[in-house]
Amino acid sequence: MKQRYDAKWVQVGGKFQPGISVLVDDGTIAAVGPKEELARSHPDAKVVDWNQFALLPGTVNAHNHSFQSLLRGIAADEPFLVWRDEALYKYTPALDAETLYAGALFAFGEMMQNGVTTVCDFFYVHGNGTERDEAVIQAAKDLGIRFVMARTMYDWAGAPNAYLESVDDAVLHTRNLAVKYQGDNMVTIHPAPHSPHGASPAMIQAGHQLARELNTPFHIHVAEEPFEVEEILRNFGARPVHYLDNLGVLDDSMIAVHLVWLDDSEIQLLGRRQVSLAYCPSSNMFLADGITKIPRLRDVGVRIALGTDGACSNNRISIFEEMRMTSLLQKVDTLDATSIRASQTYAMGTSGGGEVLRLPVGQIAAGYQADFVAVDTNHLSLCPSDANLLLSHIVYSMQPGAIRRVVVNGKIVVKDGELQTVSNARVRNLVELSQARFAAVASGGQ
Repeated sequence: MKQRYDAKWVQVGGKFQPGISVLVDDGTIAAVGPKEELARSHPDAKVVDWNQFALLPGTVNAHNHSFQSLLRGIAADEPFLVWRDEALYKYTPALDAETLYAGALFAFGEMMQNGVTTVCDFFYVHGNGTERDEAVIQAAKDLGIRFVMARTMYDWAGAPNAYLESVDDAVLHTRNLAVKYQGDNMVTIHPAPHSPHGASPAMIQAGHQLARELNTPFHIHVAEEPFEVEEILRNFGARPVHYLDNLGVLDDSMIAVHLVWLDDSEIQLLGRRQVSLAYCPSSNMFLADGITKIPRLRDVGVRIALGTDGACSNNRISIFEEMRMTSLLQKVDTLDATSIRASQTYAMGTSGGGEVLRLPVGQIAAGYQADFVAVDTNHLSLCPSDANLLLSHIVYSMQPGAIRRVVVNGKIVVKDGELQTVSNARVRNLVELSQARFAAVASGGQ
């Protein structure tokens, strides 16, 4: 059934415009135009009267680790390696398919309430197969969020066994999932060799080759911490970006995550190779990683999307929050209030995410997926209520209470803060059950 969404303002072409309606047909935006024109041309469309709301594209979370939502608060305020060992590594033995399903429902449900309509989950707790991967995919399907699995390829012997696969097994399992979900417009699989320190040269090259075979991007953590740069220099005689270039994988299929510790030559090379970045400013601050040089990377042509990272290294999972953090962090780092503007960070969290993930999302335009957010223009955090100020308000002042509806694939998945597909109460109950398992680990049991 066709639906015509009538709103007070609709974000089209970078501006919020009055008198515009959005026509949705079978989960896709069929047309965007003046209300009267769409009413005449599509009289059979069901009218959704949202004249008290402004419609904007759903946000795109380009980097997350869903299971980490279950670990929120554990090892907070600790250095990176202590955080890793005391949160991620310590509790990994308690993560089976059932628990990972609960963690994914928790993470994705909270994101949806904060206006995320597409998420890329960099998932690596495979347990020597794909059962756990499928549990996370099922959680996304049950909730109705658009889902990209960056299926991690990890063979560093220092990691927990549940993360590890041989190169052949990693390629086989990732390819099988990708083939299974071909043609599913709600699920996409990308290869993701973990990092230059977590994946061997052969694993990184295999991930890059598989991405080329599948015609997808591949994801990889790069230069998040100084110790990683030092380790790559020591082991391979080159800084991380040059090392990856030497492997032949630095190209337009790469989505690099973080890119904090770069020198000038690496920044220039990333631009020449047309690499993309999934930038996670709150996580970088939370773990005291450092500050990625966003204006420099932007100026050399690196495409930039925003991610939350995992919810035990942030600890919020809102792309609207990351828009604000990107702007403020870059301004204070450069000591230049004009170094980045609200319109740029807003684009990174919407259309930029769609471009980096190669999905038709992040814009309200004909041919794009019907994924959008309705915000209450009368909410105090969006006042003074003015179409010309609204974009700035969304980036700098909007509070979550202003988000009243979230639509994915033409279906309402959040209404007035409540999930419409899986109840908030069920998500809470599953999280509580998982915490009982974690308590046994914390006390020294299994």
